[in-house]
Amino acid sequence: MTEGVDPGGSRREQEPAAPGKSRRRRIIGAVGGIALVAVVFAFLLPKIADYADVWDVVTGLSGPAIAALVVATVINVATYGPPWMAALPGLNYRRSMVLTQSSTALSIAVPGGDAVGIAASYAMLRGWNFDRQAVAVAVVVTGVWNQIVNVVLPVLALSLLLLSGGSSPLLLTAGLIGIGAIVLLAVALALVLRGEPQARATGERAERAANRVLRVARRPPRAGWGDAVVRFRRETITLLARRWAAITVAAFAGHLAVFGVLLVSLRATGGGADEVTWVEARAAWGLVRLLTAIPATPGGVGIVELGLSTALVGFGAGNAEAVAAVLLYRVLTVIPTLVLGGILGLTWRRHRIAPTGE
Repeated sequence: MTEGVDPGGSRREQEPAAPGKSRRRRIIGAVGGIALVAVVFAFLLPKIADYADVWDVVTGLSGPAIAALVVATVINVATYGPPWMAALPGLNYRRSMVLTQSSTALSIAVPGGDAVGIAASYAMLRGWNFDRQAVAVAVVVTGVWNQIVNVVLPVLALSLLLLSGGSSPLLLTAGLIGIGAIVLLAVALALVLRGEPQARATGERAERAANRVLRVARRPPRAGWGDAVVRFRRETITLLARRWAAITVAAFAGHLAVFGVLLVSLRATGGGADEVTWVEARAAWGLVRLLTAIPATPGGVGIVELGLSTALVGFGAGNAEAVAAVLLYRVLTVIPTLVLGGILGLTWRRHRIAPTGE
């Protein structure tokens, strides 16, 4: 975990510069994101399908189709908590849902995205009296496993697509990028976990770098990072030795539940298997997940809609049906979490019970 640096402790003549630049970057990023979303929804999506045609598709959904969408949405929401339960012993399902719905809602709605969600998760778990080191390990493990799955699924989707006789230069490029990312993640994980001397050296180097910044900012130095990283390594290895299978299964189940909402939305709006197979749909979904790993907008708004619609049309879906399916998918995977997260976020303090004995 990194320590925050308060620029207020630096020399007076230096104070306006860094915060000003930071504010300007945030403002420019926010304006750019809003502009991108506006361009996508006002100009680019209507070029794929007229909104009137999309509305006709949505309003023409049958009763069984609506029921299937509801079931897929409930399953998706229900799979948010188990990865955290697997990564943090003592966290029960009720609290895991409060945690994940609240933090995910924040990451979607608030500038800062995943960083805000991670900070909120850490604060809530500490507020529930979970051990600081155990929380840090859970935050890192769930984050790393999420990224691994985010990369593995597009590669698997590409492999299935090629085995089924399909081809796509864009998906092939994304698959090669994904393979490279998997290798980098594996190397980084191995470097951190390979031995205590390396872990201690990593912590001490980070401590020296942080203290140089803190010295300029006239803040107290930090100490003990080497020992902290060694403890972190030990606890991570212990956790993974006991629970790696449960963490992996829960992570894959969560991601596949999200894909399930897209597939049901596609079938409900008339995108049959004769137009887009489930393998093609998963390839399109995996590609967009990979492209939005570094979000340019909160929750990938605009990018996901345009990318998925274009990919599905490219695979053979009707234009109006593809856009309708993607918009339904986005509404059903975002709005329930925003609503639940907003409600549960107001009640999280009521769950302050010591985790031991659960």
